[in-house]
Amino acid sequence: MKKQYRVKKNTEIEAILANKKSYYNPYFSIYKMNNPKTSHFRYAISVGKKIGKAHERNYLKRKIRAALQSLNIPLDNNVDIFIIARAKAKELEYALLVEQIKNILIKLQIIKGDKND
Repeated sequence: MKKQYRVKKNTEIEAILANKKSYYNPYFSIYKMNNPKTSHFRYAISVGKKIGKAHERNYLKRKIRAALQSLNIPLDNNVDIFIIARAKAKELEYALLVEQIKNILIKLQIIKGDKND
């Protein structure tokens, strides 16, 4: 995904957290905020120091970005999300990481679930 789809400013991230629409699982916490000011979907990722050293945190962030790209989130969706990775997320293989993020985004009604789910 292009950098224009990222939330960069701390004030915007705080606004997403203040909105309090969220969902949790043992691997991720994801917060959602509808944002009519933007014309496309945006996201921010946070990986804490409990995950490991810098190269481990960066690797996890790259996997999360790739997972978001593979989910084909409708880019015309005016939603900002903030993903916080928990310590257990480091243990996930890529396919399971994608599935966990997809399940949360379905529950937050950002993407639509498959009919087989």
